[in-house]
Amino acid sequence: MDSYVCITGATGGLGRAFAVECAERGWDLVLTDLSAEALANLATALSVAYEVNVRSYPCDLTDNASREAMFEAFRQSNLTFWSLINVAGIDYEGPFKDRTLGQIRKVIRLNIEATLEVTRTILDLRDETKVFRLINVSSLASFYPMPVKAIYAASKRFLLDFSLALREELRPWGGTVTTLCPAGMPTTAEVINRINAQGLMGRITTKNVGFVVARTLDHALKGHSVYIPGLVNRLLRLLGGLIPPTLVAHLIGHRWRSTHQRALKSLCLPG
Repeated sequence: MDSYVCITGATGGLGRAFAVECAERGWDLVLTDLSAEALANLATALSVAYEVNVRSYPCDLTDNASREAMFEAFRQSNLTFWSLINVAGIDYEGPFKDRTLGQIRKVIRLNIEATLEVTRTILDLRDETKVFRLINVSSLASFYPMPVKAIYAASKRFLLDFSLALREELRPWGGTVTTLCPAGMPTTAEVINRINAQGLMGRITTKNVGFVVARTLDHALKGHSVYIPGLVNRLLRLLGGLIPPTLVAHLIGHRWRSTHQRALKSLCLPG
């Protein structure tokens, strides 16, 4: 029986990069994301290029019924998994008071609720003949209280702590959990605009998506707990741990408020 790697958020920049790298390594894939057409195109391209078995399951991960329908399809197809890569997530940058209740719910439902439910289901369907490898995509933001990105950073902190705890629970039967905590990655035009708005700091903390994905998989296969891509980002993590959280929040808030305003201005420029 085939055993699969499941990737959520598979048609986004980071999810697609994970799908390509996994297919290149010869791993059969189960891909999920919102767009059925984008998923089907990606699945076809990967199966033809790398001669792997790729299944696609469109799903709105923020919707309970849609998630349960996908889980039931997994069960009905008797799928088994040796790995899960939780990529799907969302961020609304800007002051908390500007966020709508719908946006708040969407961040919680996608970044936290969906990740937990997908993980719980895939654990039930794991291939017990293989070492189970779980990768959760968190963020460098998970290490800091972060004004202007308060909900996002807090949700990623949840994923980091959850992943470290779950890692210990899976250890007795050989399962591993690796948490990816990247800084900026040029995955979309909007993200690139935000990186450029940060100036020098944005450029030196940003890492190539393909590099991050390949290294993350290597760390996961070795059973490592946390991977922060880039020496500068690892140094920032260490320095941040030496400063009181209230001061960290103040410094980051000052930086991100300026960055956010520059990003908004650049979006309003003609051409």
